[in-house]
Amino acid sequence: MPFLALDLPLDLIRGLRPTVELLRRNSPRLRRQLEDSLASIVQNVCEGSGRAGGDRPALYRYALGGSLREANGILLAAVAFGWLAEAPLAAKRDRLGGILFGLQRG
Repeated sequence: MPFLALDLPLDLIRGLRPTVELLRRNSPRLRRQLEDSLASIVQNVCEGSGRAGGDRPALYRYALGGSLREANGILLAAVAFGWLAEAPLAAKRDRLGGILFGLQRG
């Protein structure tokens, strides 16, 4: 059964491959951070979906408040540095943020 909170970050990873490659050339450190942030979203969503009780919403909160927002910040920085014309996949990132916001509320 599909789980949109997991499908969207996986789609982001696939969709951001060209951006990751661009960052590899311009800032390897930011590229690593972006990869780590995106992977962390997937990991927290997977872990949260298998939990019950009080720590379940916390894992979704980490995915949203830490990892997704960090990835967004890296993309905004890449725009500010002039490496990108605009931060890619904004609608998909916003949609994921809304889903994670709802899940972290319990």
